[in-house]
This record gives sequence, structure tokens and C-alpha cells, in this order.
Amino acid sequence: MKTMKWLGFAVLGIMFVSPPAFATNGMNLEGYGPVATGVGGASMAYDNGTFGMMNNPATLGLGAQGDRLDVALSFLGPNVTSKMSGMSDAKSSADLFIMPGIGYVKNIGMMAYGLGIYAQGGMGTEYAADSFMAAGSGDKARSELSVGRLVIPFVMEVDKKTKVAVSLEGVWAGLDLKMPMSGTQFMSMMPGQSQTSGTVSGTMISGFQSYMAAGMITGLNWGRFDFSNSSDFTGEARGYGVAAKVGGVHKVNDQLTLGAAYHSKTALGDLESDNAKATFNVVMGGAATTIPVSGKIAVKNFEWPQTIGLGAAFQATKELLVVADYKWINWKNTMKNFAMTFTADSTQSNAAAAGFAGSAVDATLFQNWKDQNVFMVGLGYKVSEPFTVRAGANIGNNPIPDTYLNALFPAIVKNHYTLGAGYAIDKSSGVDAALSYAPEVKATAGSGVTNTHSQKSAQVMYSYRF
Repeated sequence: MKTMKWLGFAVLGIMFVSPPAFATNGMNLEGYGPVATGVGGASMAYDNGTFGMMNNPATLGLGAQGDRLDVALSFLGPNVTSKMSGMSDAKSSADLFIMPGIGYVKNIGMMAYGLGIYAQGGMGTEYAADSFMAAGSGDKARSELSVGRLVIPFVMEVDKKTKVAVSLEGVWAGLDLKMPMSGTQFMSMMPGQSQTSGTVSGTMISGFQSYMAAGMITGLNWGRFDFSNSSDFTGEARGYGVAAKVGGVHKVNDQLTLGAAYHSKTALGDLESDNAKATFNVVMGGAATTIPVSGKIAVKNFEWPQTIGLGAAFQATKELLVVADYKWINWKNTMKNFAMTFTADSTQSNAAAAGFAGSAVDATLFQNWKDQNVFMVGLGYKVSEPFTVRAGANIGNNPIPDTYLNALFPAIVKNHYTLGAGYAIDKSSGVDAALSYAPEVKATAGSGVTNTHSQKSAQVMYSYRF
């Protein structure tokens, strides 16, 4: 009971400082936990610790009987640069993120259950205010999306060879966004225009167009949406919801184990903030005038996709474990559009914004992501009784069509190559670590902006059994 009480306080603490995690398999991490990450992220059919809650919860029943507590830290180092012909390169300064994770499992043989909290994934970049990404607005361009899960798994033994599991999960998402757009791009999204990259509509846009028709506004230099806080751990706009997983493992013989898991699509509420701003720099009376409109933001219909994972683990020798997984991620269903509604406050502190008080704008950026197929293979070799080494590869397709690539959300990494190791300190404790490298990929958006993205990451975990 003391252990569960301590774990509860630790979990609550991590929930309130849940940090961002960044894109590898789309917006997912390439591996959850250093054991799985060390073998390319494969995790469906063998014991990979309490991080099995994020992979296949049925694997929690494959561990030794008793209690297990894992405490982990992950370090992600994305390297993202945006380029445009005739402009100086814009390098993202968002290059290091640290994420904690914690999990507890009690295995009593016929069943296992537990509690854990982990980072699911996300995206993020930050470009300087004097870069071309700022579109002349004089303020930086920034995105930071983070998604986390509180997982409660339950595992049952069907027979000596088969275990099945279900997990119920609380999900939360946070988003910071400082998104500038050139006047040309913003105007192209209005009704009656080309709308190749997205759309804007609503009473604010109708009012804007009426001002232009009357000659009060004769041009638009840039526009931007801003909702961002200074926290390293929580986004300005936040939403909450639920999800679930089901999984199973089957031991074919003493050497071969098969596993499968289904992760449901999340049911998240809108990501909302009362501290947002829509700003426009327009030409009025022949002079550039900035109109800052304060209000509320709601990011609509943002969900994490359903996922299916299949895998096998083959104990080739006493020392050598060979693992392989396939994962299908249904991004097409959840990442068709990025949609948000900005509603202006009824009272505006800036006189220039008074004409927009109480109005609203619905903004949609087309995404049209493709489903992702990820193949994971790896080896684990026990060098000695306490020491194990691991290596693996994680091969996937880029889910983002070049046409709709947004430099604020460049989740275009394809492949990862991983190394890992584990050391048993004694019978009750041990450490595991993993390194991952994603080679640089390059893609050019329909806007003409070219993104390059490579990434290094590391994970370390301490385990205690009692």
C-alpha cells in the first residue's frame, strides 16, 4: 500500500509537468521504453518492462511474478531547418526535449495490473523573429504539441500459453502555436480565392472583406494566430479525453512467441485557451497598421489515430533474442485537416480592433496525411548474466504529402537506427538505456519551403523489483 501511495503521488507530479515529445513515426515516438527502443521499437511479443503499457499491455504478463517499478527519462534532439529560395535559412532552435515516464506493475501469475504515465508523442519547432518564417511580423514562429497518457492495464492468463489484456487510458494534449502567414497566403485562404493550402471563413473574415470592398483596407501584409505560454511542460491550449488498448500474446513453443495489439482512436475534447490573439498588419490610408485582436481559441477535432501492431519474438539461443514487429498507424483518419476557431473578445483594448469585437474566424489548414506502415526489427544478446546488448532498425514511410507540409509541423522522419544495453545491478534492480539516430530527410512543400529534419534521441530507465 505504501508503494502504491508513493506511485500515485509520483504519477500526479508527472501529470502536472507533462512535457512535449516530438515526431519520429509521424507524431509517435519510434520506441516506448529503452528496452524496445534498443531493438528498433519492436515490442509486441516479449517482456519490455512497464512500457509495455504503451506497446502491447499483454506483455506485462510475461515478466517475473511480483512488483516492478520503472522510472525513465527520454532525451530528444531534433535538427530542423527551413529553406526558401532567396532567403537565409531558418534553423529551429527547439533542439532538446526531456520527458519523464513512470510505471508500476504487479504480476501475480494468473493476472497482472498496474499504473503508468508516459509521453505519447507530438511535434515542435521554433524559428527566430527575424527569419523568413516570421513573414515580416517581427515575432518568432513556434509550435509545440504534446500528448500524454495515464494508463491502467489489466492482464489475464487464458492458459499457460496465452495472455490477453486491456488498458483504459486518460489522454491529455497541449498546444502552443505562434503561426505567421504572409498576406498572400492568408488572402488565398479566403472565400472565392484559390484555397489551395486551407480556408478561412466566419464573421471576422466577412468583416475584413467588407472593409476591403469599401476601400478602408487596401492591402494585407501579414496575419498570425498566437496562443503560447512560457511553460516547458504544458501547452497554452489544452484538451482531455480517453482511449483504450487491447492486446494478446501467445507462446507457440519454447522459442517462438507471437503478439498483437490494437490502440483505439482517442476521444479528446477541443484544445482550448482563453488567452489567444489574431493579429493582422494591413494597409489603411496608405500606411501599415497592426490590428491585434484578443480572444479565445479552440482547436477542433484533434485526435490520436487508431493503431494495429503485430509482432514475433524468437529465442534463437539462450543468449540471442530476435524480434520483429509491423505497425499500421491510421493518420489518414485523424490528420485530414488542422482546424481551429478564434472568437474575438466582446471588448477590445486596442481601438483598431474594436470593429472585430465578438466576431469569429474558422481557419483550416489542409493536412491529408497518409497512413503509415512501420517495420521494426532487432536483436538482443546476453553477453553475460547481468549484461545485455541490443540493436535494431525502425523503417517507415513519411505520412505527410509534400504539398501540405507545414514547416511548423515537419514530422517527415522515416527511418531510425538504434542501439541499447541493459545491466542487472542485482536481483532486484537494473538499468537500461538506448540511443536512436534518424538520418536527415528533405521535403519541399507546395509553398516552396524546403524542410530538412534529422534526429538523435536517448532513453534511460531504472527498474526495481520487489
